[in-house]
Amino acid sequence: MHATVGDRLHVHSNTVGAHDRIAEIVEVRGAEGHPPYLVRFPDGHESLVYPGPDSVIEHSQTQ
Repeated sequence: MHATVGDRLHVHSNTVGAHDRIAEIVEVRGAEGHPPYLVRFPDGHESLVYPGPDSVIEHSQTQ
C-alpha cells in the first residue's frame, strides 16, 4: 500500500448495515508512502491507522 498526503483511505465495511468509512490522509509516517497514516475523518476526528486488507487508497487527482 502506497499513499501520499491528500489521498483518501477508503475502509470497506464488513458488517451488514454499517457504512464504509472514508478519511483524508493528512500525514504519511511510514517510509516511502507506507503505513501508518494519520487520517482525518469528515467529522474532524483524527487517527493513526495501519490499514487492513479491507482498505484501499484512492489517489488524489493532483498527482
